[in-house]
Amino acid sequence: MKRILTIALVAVFALGAFASAQAATEVKMTGDARIYGVFFADHNFTGWNNAAWSSNTPTYTGAGKKTEDRFEIWERFRLRSDFVANEAVKFRLGIKVEDTWGHGTLTAANPEVAIAVYQAYLQFKVPGCNDIEVTAGLQDIDLPISKMFYGNPVFGGDRIAALTVNAPLIDKTLSAIAGFGRLIDTNRTYDTTTTQVADELDAYFLALPITLDGFKATPWGTLVVAGKNAGYFTTSGSTFGSQSFAENLISAGSLVSPALWKNDQNVYWWAGSSFEVTALDPVKFYADVIYGAGAMSDRKKSKRQGWFIDAGIEYTGWDVLTPKVFGWWSTGEDGSTRNGSERMPQIRPNWGPGNSFLFDDSQELAKNSNMGMNPIGAYGLGASLDNITFIEKLTHRLTFTYLHGNNSAKAIRNLNALMGSNPYFVMGRDLTMNEYAMGVNFDNKYMIYENLAAVMETGWAHGEFQSSVWGHRLAAKSREDDSWKVAFGLTYKF
Repeated sequence: MKRILTIALVAVFALGAFASAQAATEVKMTGDARIYGVFFADHNFTGWNNAAWSSNTPTYTGAGKKTEDRFEIWERFRLRSDFVANEAVKFRLGIKVEDTWGHGTLTAANPEVAIAVYQAYLQFKVPGCNDIEVTAGLQDIDLPISKMFYGNPVFGGDRIAALTVNAPLIDKTLSAIAGFGRLIDTNRTYDTTTTQVADELDAYFLALPITLDGFKATPWGTLVVAGKNAGYFTTSGSTFGSQSFAENLISAGSLVSPALWKNDQNVYWWAGSSFEVTALDPVKFYADVIYGAGAMSDRKKSKRQGWFIDAGIEYTGWDVLTPKVFGWWSTGEDGSTRNGSERMPQIRPNWGPGNSFLFDDSQELAKNSNMGMNPIGAYGLGASLDNITFIEKLTHRLTFTYLHGNNSAKAIRNLNALMGSNPYFVMGRDLTMNEYAMGVNFDNKYMIYENLAAVMETGWAHGEFQSSVWGHRLAAKSREDDSWKVAFGLTYKF
């Protein structure tokens, strides 16, 4: 199998070279490499594993059954090849290799071949309408978010099978981005019996970027059709490994008998807008407003709906640093699981400000890099000193973030009493109204050469959690030590 994969990869490049010679196709390659070590103490505030789904039945394993290994060395290589026929047509193939030293691909002896395709799309301009661009295939899809924040709390990430169309409506003022993506198709060609089941998760999205002098807004909307039998419990819904689509989409009441949804298909929808105001430059303002709801025609306990709002301000008038202040608020669970969820549903979240250690956001040394906390069902404040530069080629960033829960302790306690330690509500990820967490990260980058950098990211986090909600064992363990990490490595871009 290893030889077959290797030969297949060689064949791809050979065909690319042949196409270049025969059809004047230009091949352009870009990529990046990262090699870094991470020392991380007290993952999940305990040093133990979180609960995790183990099947779509659903079944799961509880928290606190595994102990962390504090030091790992990660290596990642990505190669993006554009096969360009002309200015109007190209095909992108993106492959990656990523693993820890001593495991799988990067073992000391007899390494396995583990090459993954994360981009594979055709992109072309519509004949006669060269301003309209169509992209079809495995691609990056990110819903709009203001520049202050990294990633959209509803959806964002690579490896999305989608068709998108980008069309200008008013030159340099208004455009439209529309698309369709199939996120899950559990059974593919054939369902498991002669009875057809709804096993797909399909998404439709539209964004309308508006750009004026000193102001930019991007209103957007997303509609998802969620089939009852899709694999929500076993398909990863986040770059942070402890989450799946299940806890992001469904309500806590959906896990209580009668389980899951009554309807074969449920509609989820989101509407929002990002805002950026630069008219008072060097003072700049940013904000996002999002409302989402789903399964509203299903059982009352299965409904889920809520708000998310963030805002920030930065001052860019200094050469030596850029100060930033930011905050956010979202609705949380009330005291009952019988009336559905009051948290905004999510699909594949990826949000965070200032490279915060609390969230899975913009860390360059990404694997094993953060606490993976949930900004939904919480509110918080933070400040960042970004782009600190006193020495040529050396930059720093210092960020402090405070996070407080908006969820009723009663709702979480009731589900935990019924299910035990479970993946839906997780200590250190979902906070009650009586809980908080805070984190600090200090990040540094030195440009050795124009495209080679030495990077060090550090983080510290402290949290206070209720024994009456999570149990004495987990809560007591979280009080023994605070969480912290030090990551150091090299990044190369070409």
